[in-house]
Amino acid sequence: MQYLKSIYFYFLAIKINLSATFKKIYLTTDYYNSSLQSKVPDQFYFFPNPFLLSSITSYKNFSFKMSRINLNTFWDKQPSLVEEKKINSFLWLNIIDRKADVLIIQRIISSWIDNNKKYKRKIWDNSILSRRVISWILNSEIVLKNTNEYFKKSFFNSIIIQTNHLKKSLNSEHNYSNKIEILTAILLSGLVFKEYLSNFHFGIKELESLIEEFFDKEGFPMSRNPNHLLKFSKYLIIVKECTKDAQQYVPDFLDEIIEKNLNCIRNITTPDNKMPLFNGGTEIKLDDFFSYINNLGYKNKLIDSTVGGIKTLKHKKCFVIFDIGNPPQKKFSSAYQSGPLSFEYYFDKKKIITNCGFGYNISEKAMHLSRLTSAQSCLTINDTSVLKFERNKIINKAFGNSIKGSFKVLNSNLKDEEEKLCSTASHNSYVKYFGYQHKRQIKINKNDESLMGFDELSKRENGLNINYNVRFHLYPGINVIQTMGGYSALIQIEKNRSLIFTSINQKISVEKSIFLGRNKILNNLSIVIAGKLNNESKIINWVLKKNI
Repeated sequence: MQYLKSIYFYFLAIKINLSATFKKIYLTTDYYNSSLQSKVPDQFYFFPNPFLLSSITSYKNFSFKMSRINLNTFWDKQPSLVEEKKINSFLWLNIIDRKADVLIIQRIISSWIDNNKKYKRKIWDNSILSRRVISWILNSEIVLKNTNEYFKKSFFNSIIIQTNHLKKSLNSEHNYSNKIEILTAILLSGLVFKEYLSNFHFGIKELESLIEEFFDKEGFPMSRNPNHLLKFSKYLIIVKECTKDAQQYVPDFLDEIIEKNLNCIRNITTPDNKMPLFNGGTEIKLDDFFSYINNLGYKNKLIDSTVGGIKTLKHKKCFVIFDIGNPPQKKFSSAYQSGPLSFEYYFDKKKIITNCGFGYNISEKAMHLSRLTSAQSCLTINDTSVLKFERNKIINKAFGNSIKGSFKVLNSNLKDEEEKLCSTASHNSYVKYFGYQHKRQIKINKNDESLMGFDELSKRENGLNINYNVRFHLYPGINVIQTMGGYSALIQIEKNRSLIFTSINQKISVEKSIFLGRNKILNNLSIVIAGKLNNESKIINWVLKKNI
Protein backbone atom coordinates (compact mmCIF):
# COMPACT_ATOMS: atom_id res chain seq x y z
CA MET A 1 0.00 0.00 0.00
CA GLN A 2 2.81 2.42 0.89
CA TYR A 3 4.52 1.65 -2.43
CA LEU A 4 1.31 2.46 -4.33
CA LYS A 5 0.96 5.72 -2.43
CA SER A 6 4.52 6.68 -3.35
CA ILE A 7 3.80 6.03 -7.03
CA TYR A 8 0.61 8.10 -6.81
CA PHE A 9 2.38 11.07 -5.20
CA TYR A 10 5.25 10.82 -7.69
CA PHE A 11 3.02 11.08 -10.74
CA LEU A 12 0.85 13.70 -9.07
CA ALA A 13 4.00 15.72 -8.34
CA ILE A 14 5.08 15.45 -11.98
CA LYS A 15 1.69 16.79 -13.04
CA ILE A 16 1.86 19.67 -10.56
CA ASN A 17 5.43 20.60 -11.50
CA LEU A 18 4.76 20.48 -15.24
CA SER A 19 1.70 22.62 -14.76
CA ALA A 20 3.74 25.09 -12.70
CA THR A 21 6.45 25.26 -15.38
CA PHE A 22 3.97 26.00 -18.16
CA LYS A 23 2.22 28.50 -15.93
CA LYS A 24 5.45 30.43 -15.29
CA ILE A 25 5.89 30.87 -19.02
CA TYR A 26 2.25 31.83 -19.53
CA LEU A 27 2.34 34.41 -16.73
CA THR A 28 5.00 36.43 -18.52
CA THR A 29 2.98 36.81 -21.73
CA ASP A 30 1.15 39.96 -22.77
CA TYR A 31 -1.99 37.87 -23.18
CA TYR A 32 -1.98 36.93 -19.50
CA ASN A 33 -1.30 40.46 -18.33
CA SER A 34 -4.17 41.70 -20.51
CA SER A 35 -6.45 39.12 -18.92
CA LEU A 36 -5.88 40.75 -15.51
CA GLN A 37 -7.38 44.05 -16.62
CA SER A 38 -10.95 44.75 -15.50
CA LYS A 39 -13.15 47.63 -14.38
CA VAL A 40 -11.41 50.21 -12.23
CA PRO A 41 -13.44 51.00 -9.08
CA ASP A 42 -14.58 54.54 -8.40
CA GLN A 43 -13.90 54.73 -4.69
CA PHE A 44 -13.43 52.86 -1.42
CA TYR A 45 -16.71 51.86 0.20
CA PHE A 46 -15.07 52.28 3.63
CA PHE A 47 -11.58 52.58 5.08
CA PRO A 48 -10.63 49.53 7.18
CA ASN A 49 -9.00 49.94 10.57
CA PRO A 50 -5.17 49.81 10.09
CA PHE A 51 -4.82 48.54 13.68
CA LEU A 52 -6.01 45.16 12.42
CA LEU A 53 -2.71 44.72 10.58
CA SER A 54 -0.63 45.20 13.75
CA SER A 55 -0.80 41.48 14.58
CA ILE A 56 1.32 40.61 11.54
CA THR A 57 3.71 43.57 11.55
CA SER A 58 6.58 44.38 13.86
CA TYR A 59 8.90 47.33 14.36
CA LYS A 60 11.72 44.81 14.69
CA ASN A 61 11.23 43.65 11.11
CA PHE A 62 11.95 47.00 9.45
CA SER A 63 14.87 49.33 9.87
CA PHE A 64 14.19 52.38 7.68
CA LYS A 65 12.40 55.63 8.51
CA MET A 66 10.47 57.84 6.12
CA SER A 67 12.66 60.87 6.92
CA ARG A 68 15.75 59.01 5.72
CA ILE A 69 14.33 57.69 2.46
CA ASN A 70 16.01 58.56 -0.81
CA LEU A 71 13.27 58.31 -3.43
CA ASN A 72 15.80 57.93 -6.22
CA THR A 73 17.30 54.76 -4.75
CA PHE A 74 14.40 53.32 -2.76
CA TRP A 75 13.63 50.58 -5.30
CA ASP A 76 17.25 49.73 -6.03
CA LYS A 77 18.27 46.11 -5.50
CA GLN A 78 18.09 45.11 -1.84
CA PRO A 79 21.07 43.47 -0.06
CA SER A 80 19.20 40.17 0.32
CA LEU A 81 16.12 38.36 -0.92
CA VAL A 82 14.66 38.58 2.58
CA GLU A 83 14.96 42.37 2.55
CA GLU A 84 13.52 42.54 -0.94
CA LYS A 85 10.47 40.56 0.17
CA LYS A 86 9.98 42.80 3.20
CA ILE A 87 10.09 45.99 1.15
CA ASN A 88 7.78 44.65 -1.57
CA SER A 89 5.22 43.33 0.90
CA PHE A 90 4.56 46.95 2.03
CA LEU A 91 3.80 45.81 5.59
CA TRP A 92 6.05 48.66 6.68
CA LEU A 93 3.21 51.04 5.81
CA ASN A 94 1.55 50.04 9.05
CA ILE A 95 4.45 51.00 11.30
CA ILE A 96 5.52 54.36 9.92
CA ASP A 97 4.68 57.63 11.62
CA ARG A 98 1.10 58.45 10.58
CA LYS A 99 2.09 62.11 10.42
CA ALA A 100 4.87 61.37 7.91
CA ASP A 101 4.87 63.05 4.53
CA VAL A 102 2.03 61.40 2.66
CA LEU A 103 3.45 62.57 -0.64
CA ILE A 104 6.53 60.40 -0.09
CA ILE A 105 4.34 57.34 0.46
CA GLN A 106 2.35 58.07 -2.68
CA ARG A 107 5.50 58.54 -4.76
CA ILE A 108 6.93 55.24 -3.50
CA ILE A 109 3.73 53.37 -4.38
CA SER A 110 3.41 55.17 -7.70
CA SER A 111 6.97 54.22 -8.59
CA TRP A 112 6.27 50.58 -7.68
CA ILE A 113 3.15 50.53 -9.87
CA ASP A 114 4.99 52.03 -12.84
CA ASN A 115 7.79 49.47 -12.61
CA ASN A 116 5.62 46.41 -11.91
CA LYS A 117 2.56 46.63 -14.14
CA LYS A 118 3.34 43.15 -15.46
CA TYR A 119 3.94 39.89 -13.64
CA LYS A 120 7.39 39.48 -12.08
CA ARG A 121 8.02 36.15 -10.39
CA LYS A 122 9.78 37.24 -7.20
CA ILE A 123 7.66 40.20 -6.19
CA TRP A 124 4.43 38.64 -7.51
CA ASP A 125 4.93 35.60 -5.34
CA ASN A 126 1.54 34.71 -3.87
CA SER A 127 2.51 35.42 -0.27
CA ILE A 128 4.28 38.73 -0.98
CA LEU A 129 1.54 39.92 -3.33
CA SER A 130 -1.22 39.02 -0.86
CA ARG A 131 0.45 40.91 1.95
CA ARG A 132 0.98 43.90 -0.34
CA VAL A 133 -2.71 44.06 -1.29
CA ILE A 134 -3.76 43.60 2.34
CA SER A 135 -1.40 46.35 3.50
CA TRP A 136 -2.48 48.75 0.76
CA ILE A 137 -6.14 48.24 1.61
CA LEU A 138 -5.75 48.46 5.38
CA ASN A 139 -3.57 51.58 5.07
CA SER A 140 -5.65 53.13 2.28
CA GLU A 141 -6.79 56.10 4.33
CA ILE A 142 -3.25 57.41 4.77
CA VAL A 143 -2.20 56.37 1.25
CA LEU A 144 -5.09 58.27 -0.38
CA LYS A 145 -4.93 61.34 1.84
CA ASN A 146 -5.00 64.55 -0.23
CA THR A 147 -4.23 62.62 -3.41
CA ASN A 148 -5.13 63.45 -7.00
CA GLU A 149 -7.46 61.46 -9.25
CA TYR A 150 -4.66 60.06 -11.39
CA PHE A 151 -2.88 58.42 -8.44
CA LYS A 152 -6.15 57.16 -6.98
CA LYS A 153 -7.16 55.51 -10.25
CA SER A 154 -3.71 53.98 -10.69
CA PHE A 155 -3.76 52.70 -7.10
CA PHE A 156 -7.22 51.14 -7.44
CA ASN A 157 -6.33 49.58 -10.78
CA SER A 158 -3.17 47.99 -9.39
CA ILE A 159 -5.07 46.47 -6.46
CA ILE A 160 -7.61 44.93 -8.84
CA ILE A 161 -4.96 43.60 -11.24
CA GLN A 162 -3.06 41.95 -8.38
CA THR A 163 -6.27 40.57 -6.88
CA ASN A 164 -7.29 39.11 -10.24
CA HIS A 165 -3.92 37.37 -10.36
CA LEU A 166 -4.50 35.92 -6.89
CA LYS A 167 -7.89 34.55 -7.93
CA LYS A 168 -6.30 32.83 -10.91
CA SER A 169 -3.49 31.44 -8.72
CA LEU A 170 -5.60 30.13 -5.85
CA ASN A 171 -6.28 26.63 -7.19
CA SER A 172 -2.63 26.00 -8.02
CA GLU A 173 -1.40 27.11 -4.58
CA HIS A 174 -0.66 24.02 -2.45
CA ASN A 175 0.76 25.84 0.57
CA TYR A 176 -2.11 26.24 3.05
CA SER A 177 -0.29 29.02 4.88
CA ASN A 178 -0.17 31.03 1.64
CA LYS A 179 -3.82 30.27 0.89
CA ILE A 180 -5.11 32.11 3.94
CA GLU A 181 -3.16 35.21 2.84
CA ILE A 182 -4.54 34.96 -0.70
CA LEU A 183 -8.14 34.60 0.47
CA THR A 184 -7.78 37.49 2.92
CA ALA A 185 -6.60 39.78 0.10
CA ILE A 186 -9.43 38.68 -2.20
CA LEU A 187 -12.05 39.11 0.54
CA LEU A 188 -10.84 42.60 1.43
CA SER A 189 -10.97 43.72 -2.19
CA GLY A 190 -14.61 42.64 -2.29
CA LEU A 191 -15.39 44.55 0.89
CA VAL A 192 -13.82 47.90 -0.02
CA PHE A 193 -14.95 48.00 -3.66
CA LYS A 194 -18.69 47.71 -4.25
CA GLU A 195 -18.01 46.84 -7.89
CA TYR A 196 -16.20 43.69 -6.69
CA LEU A 197 -18.54 42.45 -3.98
CA SER A 198 -18.46 39.11 -5.84
CA ASN A 199 -14.84 38.76 -4.61
CA PHE A 200 -16.13 38.77 -1.05
CA HIS A 201 -18.69 36.03 -1.73
CA PHE A 202 -16.13 34.01 -3.68
CA GLY A 203 -13.59 34.38 -0.88
CA ILE A 204 -16.07 33.38 1.85
CA LYS A 205 -17.00 30.21 -0.03
CA GLU A 206 -13.35 29.27 -0.58
CA LEU A 207 -12.48 30.15 3.02
CA GLU A 208 -15.13 27.82 4.37
CA SER A 209 -13.74 24.96 2.25
CA LEU A 210 -10.21 25.71 3.41
CA ILE A 211 -11.23 25.68 7.08
CA GLU A 212 -13.08 22.38 6.69
CA GLU A 213 -10.01 20.80 5.14
CA PHE A 214 -7.28 22.32 7.30
CA PHE A 215 -8.65 22.17 10.86
CA ASP A 216 -9.72 19.33 13.13
CA LYS A 217 -12.91 19.45 15.19
CA GLU A 218 -11.18 21.35 18.04
CA GLY A 219 -9.89 24.00 15.61
CA PHE A 220 -6.26 22.86 15.50
CA PRO A 221 -4.45 22.72 12.11
CA MET A 222 -4.14 19.30 10.49
CA SER A 223 -0.43 20.11 10.04
CA ARG A 224 -0.18 20.04 13.86
CA ASN A 225 1.97 23.17 13.57
CA PRO A 226 1.41 25.75 16.37
CA ASN A 227 2.73 28.52 14.11
CA HIS A 228 0.02 27.74 11.55
CA LEU A 229 -2.59 27.99 14.31
CA LEU A 230 -1.39 31.48 15.26
CA LYS A 231 -1.05 32.71 11.67
CA PHE A 232 -4.51 31.57 10.59
CA SER A 233 -6.04 33.15 13.71
CA LYS A 234 -4.54 36.53 12.82
CA TYR A 235 -5.82 36.53 9.24
CA LEU A 236 -9.25 35.17 10.18
CA ILE A 237 -9.66 37.98 12.72
CA ILE A 238 -8.74 40.55 10.04
CA VAL A 239 -11.39 39.06 7.74
CA LYS A 240 -14.05 39.04 10.44
CA GLU A 241 -13.42 42.57 11.69
CA CYS A 242 -13.35 44.04 8.18
CA THR A 243 -16.55 42.16 7.31
CA LYS A 244 -18.25 43.70 10.35
CA ASP A 245 -16.98 47.19 9.51
CA ALA A 246 -18.27 46.81 5.94
CA GLN A 247 -21.69 45.93 7.38
CA GLN A 248 -21.67 42.51 5.75
CA TYR A 249 -22.99 39.37 7.42
CA VAL A 250 -20.30 37.45 9.33
CA PRO A 251 -20.80 33.72 8.60
CA ASP A 252 -21.27 31.45 11.61
CA PHE A 253 -18.35 29.24 10.57
CA LEU A 254 -15.99 32.22 10.81
CA ASP A 255 -17.07 33.06 14.37
CA GLU A 256 -16.81 29.40 15.31
CA ILE A 257 -13.32 28.75 13.94
CA ILE A 258 -11.88 31.94 15.47
CA GLU A 259 -13.25 30.97 18.89
CA LYS A 260 -11.80 27.47 18.54
CA ASN A 261 -8.45 28.79 17.31
CA LEU A 262 -8.10 31.19 20.22
CA ASN A 263 -9.04 28.50 22.72
CA CYS A 264 -6.43 26.17 21.22
CA ILE A 265 -3.80 28.92 21.44
CA ARG A 266 -4.62 29.52 25.07
CA ASN A 267 -4.48 25.79 25.78
CA ILE A 268 -0.91 25.37 24.47
CA THR A 269 0.49 28.72 25.65
CA THR A 270 3.52 28.12 27.85
CA PRO A 271 4.06 29.78 31.26
CA ASP A 272 6.31 32.43 29.68
CA ASN A 273 3.61 33.24 27.09
CA LYS A 274 5.28 31.56 24.11
CA MET A 275 4.43 28.92 21.54
CA PRO A 276 5.71 25.40 22.29
CA LEU A 277 8.35 23.97 19.94
CA PHE A 278 6.49 21.09 18.32
CA ASN A 279 6.01 20.18 14.65
CA GLY A 280 7.24 23.35 12.98
CA GLY A 281 6.84 25.66 15.95
CA THR A 282 9.29 28.50 16.55
CA GLU A 283 9.75 30.65 19.60
CA ILE A 284 7.07 33.35 19.40
CA LYS A 285 6.11 35.65 22.25
CA LEU A 286 2.34 35.95 22.55
CA ASP A 287 2.05 39.03 24.78
CA ASP A 288 1.40 41.40 21.87
CA PHE A 289 -1.10 39.00 20.31
CA PHE A 290 -3.07 38.65 23.54
CA SER A 291 -3.09 42.43 23.92
CA TYR A 292 -4.30 42.68 20.30
CA ILE A 293 -7.25 40.32 20.75
CA ASN A 294 -8.14 41.87 24.11
CA ASN A 295 -8.35 45.30 22.45
CA LEU A 296 -10.74 43.81 19.90
CA GLY A 297 -12.87 42.23 22.63
CA TYR A 298 -12.01 38.58 21.97
CA LYS A 299 -12.04 36.12 24.83
CA ASN A 300 -10.23 32.81 25.05
CA LYS A 301 -10.35 30.00 27.55
CA LEU A 302 -8.86 26.66 28.44
CA ILE A 303 -10.97 23.95 26.82
CA ASP A 304 -9.19 20.66 27.47
CA SER A 305 -5.78 19.31 28.43
CA THR A 306 -5.26 18.02 24.87
CA VAL A 307 -5.61 19.86 21.54
CA GLY A 308 -3.94 18.97 18.26
CA GLY A 309 -2.32 15.92 19.84
CA ILE A 310 -0.54 18.16 22.38
CA LYS A 311 -1.30 17.44 26.05
CA THR A 312 -0.59 19.86 28.90
CA LEU A 313 0.02 18.85 32.53
CA LYS A 314 -0.03 21.58 35.16
CA HIS A 315 0.36 21.67 38.92
CA LYS A 316 1.57 24.70 40.86
CA LYS A 317 5.11 25.46 39.60
CA CYS A 318 5.28 22.47 37.25
CA PHE A 319 4.18 22.65 33.63
CA VAL A 320 4.67 19.91 31.03
CA ILE A 321 3.60 19.94 27.40
CA PHE A 322 3.61 16.47 25.81
CA ASP A 323 3.30 15.42 22.14
CA ILE A 324 0.96 12.42 21.95
CA GLY A 325 -0.39 13.02 18.44
CA ASN A 326 -0.18 10.98 15.26
CA PRO A 327 1.79 12.43 12.32
CA PRO A 328 -0.16 14.57 9.84
CA GLN A 329 -1.15 13.44 6.38
CA LYS A 330 1.57 13.79 3.77
CA LYS A 331 0.06 16.93 2.23
CA PHE A 332 0.12 18.68 5.63
CA SER A 333 3.57 17.45 6.71
CA SER A 334 6.07 19.94 5.23
CA ALA A 335 6.96 21.27 8.70
CA TYR A 336 6.44 18.11 10.77
CA GLN A 337 9.21 17.19 13.21
CA SER A 338 9.55 13.51 14.01
CA GLY A 339 9.36 13.64 17.80
CA PRO A 340 6.43 11.53 19.06
CA LEU A 341 6.26 11.49 22.87
CA SER A 342 8.68 14.41 23.12
CA PHE A 343 7.98 16.95 25.85
CA GLU A 344 8.90 20.39 27.15
CA TYR A 345 9.12 21.19 30.85
CA TYR A 346 8.82 24.42 32.85
CA PHE A 347 9.49 24.95 36.53
CA ASP A 348 8.29 28.18 38.13
CA LYS A 349 7.80 29.72 34.65
CA LYS A 350 11.39 28.91 33.65
CA LYS A 351 11.85 26.64 30.66
CA ILE A 352 14.14 23.75 31.55
CA ILE A 353 13.65 20.97 28.97
CA THR A 354 12.95 21.92 25.36
CA ASN A 355 12.76 20.63 21.83
CA CYS A 356 15.22 22.23 19.43
CA GLY A 357 12.64 24.25 17.45
CA PHE A 358 12.18 24.49 13.70
CA GLY A 359 15.09 25.96 11.71
CA TYR A 360 12.96 27.33 8.87
CA ASN A 361 14.14 30.90 9.33
CA ILE A 362 17.82 29.93 9.50
CA SER A 363 18.75 27.68 6.57
CA GLU A 364 17.78 24.53 4.67
CA LYS A 365 20.36 22.55 6.65
CA ALA A 366 19.08 23.86 9.97
CA MET A 367 15.53 22.97 8.98
CA HIS A 368 16.60 19.42 8.07
CA LEU A 369 18.47 18.95 11.36
CA SER A 370 15.55 20.25 13.37
CA ARG A 371 13.25 17.60 11.89
CA LEU A 372 15.32 14.67 13.18
CA THR A 373 14.03 12.70 16.17
CA SER A 374 17.37 13.25 17.93
CA ALA A 375 16.62 17.00 17.96
CA GLN A 376 13.58 16.44 20.19
CA SER A 377 13.41 15.52 23.88
CA CYS A 378 12.46 11.92 23.31
CA LEU A 379 13.90 8.45 22.59
CA THR A 380 15.72 7.29 19.47
CA ILE A 381 16.85 3.82 18.39
CA ASN A 382 20.10 3.45 16.43
CA ASP A 383 20.08 7.23 15.85
CA THR A 384 17.17 6.76 13.43
CA SER A 385 14.26 9.16 13.08
CA VAL A 386 10.82 7.69 13.63
CA LEU A 387 9.84 8.80 10.14
CA LYS A 388 11.79 9.16 6.93
CA PHE A 389 11.62 12.37 4.94
CA GLU A 390 10.83 12.45 1.26
CA ARG A 391 14.08 12.59 -0.73
CA ASN A 392 12.52 12.73 -4.17
CA LYS A 393 13.13 16.26 -5.47
CA ILE A 394 10.14 16.10 -7.80
CA ILE A 395 7.76 15.29 -4.93
CA ASN A 396 9.34 17.84 -2.60
CA LYS A 397 9.11 20.55 -5.24
CA ALA A 398 5.37 19.95 -5.47
CA PHE A 399 4.50 19.27 -1.83
CA GLY A 400 7.37 20.72 0.18
CA ASN A 401 9.64 18.56 2.35
CA SER A 402 7.01 15.99 3.22
CA ILE A 403 7.28 12.80 5.26
CA LYS A 404 7.26 9.19 4.12
CA GLY A 405 5.22 6.62 5.98
CA SER A 406 3.28 6.95 9.20
CA PHE A 407 2.86 5.46 12.68
CA LYS A 408 0.28 5.28 15.43
CA VAL A 409 0.27 6.73 18.93
CA LEU A 410 -1.41 4.15 21.15
CA ASN A 411 -2.96 3.84 24.59
CA SER A 412 -2.87 7.52 25.47
CA ASN A 413 -4.34 8.29 28.87
CA LEU A 414 -4.33 10.86 31.64
CA LYS A 415 -4.72 10.21 35.38
CA ASP A 416 -5.34 13.08 37.76
CA GLU A 417 -5.15 11.66 41.26
CA GLU A 418 -4.74 13.12 44.73
CA GLU A 419 -0.95 12.78 44.82
CA LYS A 420 0.01 12.69 41.15
CA LEU A 421 -0.83 13.91 37.67
CA CYS A 422 0.21 11.33 35.11
CA SER A 423 0.12 10.95 31.31
CA THR A 424 1.11 7.82 29.37
CA ALA A 425 1.29 6.99 25.67
CA SER A 426 3.04 4.62 23.26
CA HIS A 427 4.02 4.67 19.59
CA ASN A 428 4.74 1.84 17.17
CA SER A 429 7.12 3.54 14.74
CA TYR A 430 10.12 1.42 15.71
CA VAL A 431 8.27 -1.91 15.65
CA LYS A 432 8.61 -2.53 11.92
CA TYR A 433 12.36 -1.96 11.62
CA PHE A 434 13.69 -2.81 15.09
CA GLY A 435 10.96 -4.87 16.78
CA TYR A 436 10.43 -2.51 19.74
CA GLN A 437 7.47 -0.44 20.88
CA HIS A 438 8.19 2.74 22.83
CA LYS A 439 6.08 3.75 25.81
CA ARG A 440 6.59 6.92 27.82
CA GLN A 441 5.05 8.02 31.08
CA ILE A 442 5.40 11.50 32.54
CA LYS A 443 4.22 12.12 36.10
CA ILE A 444 4.09 15.22 38.30
CA ASN A 445 4.30 14.41 42.01
CA LYS A 446 1.92 16.89 43.63
CA ASN A 447 3.57 16.59 47.07
CA ASP A 448 7.12 17.64 46.22
CA GLU A 449 6.57 19.00 42.66
CA SER A 450 9.08 16.54 41.23
CA LEU A 451 8.83 15.32 37.64
CA MET A 452 9.11 11.58 37.23
CA GLY A 453 9.04 9.47 34.12
CA PHE A 454 10.02 6.30 32.37
CA ASP A 455 10.69 5.19 28.83
CA GLU A 456 9.86 1.56 28.18
CA LEU A 457 11.10 -0.42 25.20
CA SER A 458 8.93 -3.50 24.78
CA LYS A 459 10.39 -6.27 22.64
CA ARG A 460 8.14 -7.76 20.01
CA GLU A 461 8.64 -11.13 18.29
CA ASN A 462 11.46 -9.96 16.04
CA GLY A 463 13.36 -7.71 18.47
CA LEU A 464 16.91 -6.88 17.33
CA ASN A 465 20.11 -5.81 19.03
CA ILE A 466 19.83 -2.04 19.31
CA ASN A 467 21.39 1.11 20.73
CA TYR A 468 19.04 3.63 22.32
CA ASN A 469 19.36 7.24 23.44
CA VAL A 470 16.92 9.22 25.55
CA ARG A 471 17.66 12.93 25.14
CA PHE A 472 16.61 15.82 27.35
CA HIS A 473 17.59 19.06 25.57
CA LEU A 474 18.09 21.94 27.98
CA TYR A 475 16.96 25.45 27.17
CA PRO A 476 19.77 27.84 26.10
CA GLY A 477 21.33 29.46 29.14
CA ILE A 478 20.57 26.51 31.43
CA ASN A 479 23.81 24.99 32.69
CA VAL A 480 24.27 21.39 33.81
CA ILE A 481 27.06 19.58 35.65
CA GLN A 482 27.32 15.80 35.76
CA THR A 483 27.94 14.41 39.25
CA MET A 484 30.87 12.20 40.16
CA GLY A 485 28.85 9.00 40.31
CA GLY A 486 27.51 9.48 36.79
CA TYR A 487 23.88 8.71 37.66
CA SER A 488 22.72 12.30 38.15
CA ALA A 489 23.29 15.86 36.97
CA LEU A 490 22.86 19.25 38.62
CA ILE A 491 20.81 21.69 36.51
CA GLN A 492 21.51 25.31 37.43
CA ILE A 493 18.48 27.55 36.80
CA GLU A 494 19.67 30.67 38.57
CA LYS A 495 22.41 31.50 41.06
CA ASN A 496 20.67 29.99 44.07
CA ARG A 497 18.17 27.70 42.34
CA SER A 498 18.84 24.28 40.86
CA LEU A 499 17.27 20.97 40.01
CA ILE A 500 18.73 17.50 40.16
CA PHE A 501 18.21 15.02 37.32
CA THR A 502 18.65 11.35 38.21
CA SER A 503 18.49 8.19 36.16
CA ILE A 504 17.77 5.11 38.23
CA ASN A 505 20.50 2.46 37.81
CA GLN A 506 21.74 3.88 34.51
CA LYS A 507 24.53 6.33 33.88
CA ILE A 508 23.93 9.58 32.06
CA SER A 509 26.12 11.91 30.01
CA VAL A 510 26.03 15.59 29.11
CA GLU A 511 26.39 16.49 25.43
CA LYS A 512 26.65 19.70 23.45
CA SER A 513 23.60 20.48 21.33
CA ILE A 514 22.09 23.30 19.26
CA PHE A 515 18.86 25.25 19.60
CA LEU A 516 17.05 26.34 16.41
CA GLY A 517 13.85 27.84 17.79
CA ARG A 518 14.74 31.45 17.00
CA ASN A 519 16.20 33.08 13.90
CA LYS A 520 19.74 31.96 14.67
CA ILE A 521 21.63 28.93 15.91
CA LEU A 522 22.30 28.89 19.66
CA ASN A 523 24.41 26.47 21.67
CA ASN A 524 22.84 24.49 24.46
CA LEU A 525 23.37 21.26 26.38
CA SER A 526 21.46 18.01 26.67
CA ILE A 527 21.30 15.19 29.17
CA VAL A 528 21.49 11.77 27.51
CA ILE A 529 20.68 8.31 28.80
CA ALA A 530 22.23 5.75 26.46
CA GLY A 531 22.34 1.98 26.39
CA LYS A 532 22.14 -1.27 24.42
CA LEU A 533 19.54 -4.01 24.28
CA ASN A 534 20.08 -7.57 23.09
CA ASN A 535 16.60 -8.69 22.03
CA GLU A 536 15.13 -7.79 25.44
CA SER A 537 12.73 -5.32 27.01
CA LYS A 538 13.76 -2.51 29.32
CA ILE A 539 12.31 0.31 31.43
CA ILE A 540 14.42 3.47 31.78
CA ASN A 541 13.40 5.47 34.86
CA TRP A 542 14.32 9.09 35.46
CA VAL A 543 13.48 11.83 37.98
CA LEU A 544 13.81 15.62 37.96
CA LYS A 545 13.33 17.37 41.31
CA LYS A 546 14.32 20.39 43.35
CA ASN A 547 17.85 20.33 44.73
CA ILE A 548 17.49 20.81 48.47
